[in-house]
Amino acid sequence: MRNLTLAAGALVLATPAFAAPSHGTRIDVVERAETDAVSLKGGTAAANVGDVLTFTNPIYDVTNTNKVGTDQGYCVRLIAGKVMECHWTLTLAKGQIMVDGPVADGDNAPDTTLAVTGGTGAYRGARGDMRIHARDAKATGYDFHYRLM
Repeated sequence: MRNLTLAAGALVLATPAFAAPSHGTRIDVVERAETDAVSLKGGTAAANVGDVLTFTNPIYDVTNTNKVGTDQGYCVRLIAGKVMECHWTLTLAKGQIMVDGPVADGDNAPDTTLAVTGGTGAYRGARGDMRIHARDAKATGYDFHYRLM
């Protein structure tokens, strides 16, 4: 019984370490979805479970005027018209930032937040999150909002 009490006390003391992270670096960019293509079809419908979407797209500053980098990656459709699981790398002049997670799929998809899982160069060891917002109903571009710790 004594060990259980001590373990519970240790858990309470450790709780603040799991508090919401503070985000120190903000990177806001625009992706122009120029190369998005379904490279592997999971069926004959327009959207199928198992479809693989691949891309290598230009990235622009927040005003969508000056090209500042590229991104490349892939998404696998898990629920047609609802969700895809995605992985991609954002490449900027100072390094790369990698993200992973679910992305809403379909027309008028809501914003989605993905995990920043790492980086290189100035972003080495990056952690945080990235919110993706479709700029229009046809998904021709996206606002990417990176918040790094």
